Amino acid sequence: MPEAMSKPRATLTRRAFMASTAAAAVVAALPSGAAVAADTPHLRRIPKTGVEIPAVGMGTWITFNVGDDPQLRAERAEVLRTFFALGGSVVDSSPMYGSSEAVVGHCLARLPDKVPLFSATKVWTWLGMSGPGQIEESRRLWGLDTFDLLQVHNLLSWEAHLETLLEERAAGRVRHIGVTTSHGRRHEELEKIMRTQPIDCVQLTYNILDREAERRLLPLAADQGLAVIANRPFRQKDLFHRFAAHPLPAWAAEIGCGNWAQFFLKFIIAHPR
Repeated sequence: MPEAMSKPRATLTRRAFMASTAAAAVVAALPSGAAVAADTPHLRRIPKTGVEIPAVGMGTWITFNVGDDPQLRAERAEVLRTFFALGGSVVDSSPMYGSSEAVVGHCLARLPDKVPLFSATKVWTWLGMSGPGQIEESRRLWGLDTFDLLQVHNLLSWEAHLETLLEERAAGRVRHIGVTTSHGRRHEELEKIMRTQPIDCVQLTYNILDREAERRLLPLAADQGLAVIANRPFRQKDLFHRFAAHPLPAWAAEIGCGNWAQFFLKFIIAHPR
């Protein structure tokens, strides 16, 4: 990564930010001096199916893992209600996330039937034979018959689980399939899968500091027609800890950013992939 981005500075220059291809793309897309309207979701198209979804989604790791606590569940239901009301759609979870899938299902059952949900979850078990049962349990927890996206979590036993996902897609029980990795790990194996397997989507780590994916994976996704989900956009709060003591650069308003969270997300979705 450029040295200018390796550590937070009291003054983050426009030149350093614009050194990124992604940053240049988002600034170029905006009218001069204009900010993006807060009530207009930025949409992206899944290349292989043409389905359009908002670029910013809702992750459920940790924050939705609240067990049976009624107050915390009610608060999460309000989070999702607000998310959908403001144009959100993609909710991503996993059996790995403790009670998160159960909490998501609890919340969805208390929201209107017509929320614009794009449901995304994962299969996460060492045994390939356990995959179908785990997927059925996820459907029960979410209260859904069909998922919009099923992914193999962190490439765990991916060969066996991908066979199951292909069968699920062929049977119409899932609309898109993919694989995930996180923390910038196993990129060589992910690249192999992207080149050789009939998947629709990959999920990988990408944020303003973790930019290894820019070198090969994001260009490969473009070549292969794969959708990309970026995980760990805030490095699990680490970016806030690093930058919180510093004010936003004065030019942040030019790209529609009023806080660091918007700044970090804007950087990610600025990339054309």
